[in-house]
Amino acid sequence: MSKELEKINSFLEEHHVMSLATTHADELSVCSLFYTFHLETTSFIVASSEDTTHIQHIKHNQNVAGNILLETKNIGKIEGVQFRGTFSALQEERLKALYFQKFPHARIMNPKLWQIQVNSFKMTDNTLGFGKKIIWKKPFL
Repeated sequence: MSKELEKINSFLEEHHVMSLATTHADELSVCSLFYTFHLETTSFIVASSEDTTHIQHIKHNQNVAGNILLETKNIGKIEGVQFRGTFSALQEERLKALYFQKFPHARIMNPKLWQIQVNSFKMTDNTLGFGKKIIWKKPFL
């Protein structure tokens, strides 16, 4: 695993809510989702209802973008991750278990789970120096 992905993963483990942007035709949408991140597959696992605007967009355009950030007014402590990926229905049982391990209360709602396969990350980490960027792109096989 690359040192860039290790640093990004450490940040993602400290947080649990993302903002996700979707689009279809001329309509844009952004939403907040609880997530867990699976490092081995570089995937986010999220829960969402099929009747939401963002899931309706996904049915037409699986490309998404999003961010996770540390909200602070202290410029020297600013950290955040932007990502791009593809969104699809979650198939793997082991990843479903990972989501419910992090959010056991969600099991009662029996939510539909989804997977965001990340293609690229850009992390801003001002704790390493003002404007420091860490870039990771999924290698082509």
